[in-house]
Amino acid sequence: MIRKEFKSFGHAARGIRFLIETQPHFRFHLLAAVAVNMAAWYFKLEALEWMILLLCIALVLGIEGVNSALEIALDRVHPEQHPMIGKAKDMAAAAVLISTLIAAIIGIWIFWDKLF
Repeated sequence: MIRKEFKSFGHAARGIRFLIETQPHFRFHLLAAVAVNMAAWYFKLEALEWMILLLCIALVLGIEGVNSALEIALDRVHPEQHPMIGKAKDMAAAAVLISTLIAAIIGIWIFWDKLF
C-alpha cells in the first residue's frame, strides 16, 4: 500500500517536471510565484497573508496544470480542428485567466499598503 502511494508521488513529480520543461505559461506562473514569495518574505507578511498568497499560487498553478493536461488530451483524441474542442480549450484557458486575475487582485490588496 505505501509503495503504491510513493509510486503516485513519482507520477506527480514527473507531471510537474513535464509542466516546467514543456509549458511556457506554467513557467511564467511559476516565476511569478517565486517573485511573490520573495516579496512576501521581504515585506515580512503575517501568517494569514502568507496562507492566502500560497492558496492563490496553488490555485493558479493547479488550474494551469489542468488546462495543459486537457489541451494535450484533447489534441490526442481529436488532432484536427473542431469547434467543440476549441470551445473546451477556450473555457479551460478562461479558468486560468479568471484564477490569475483574482490572484493578482488579492496580491495587490495584500501588498498595497507595503508598497505605498
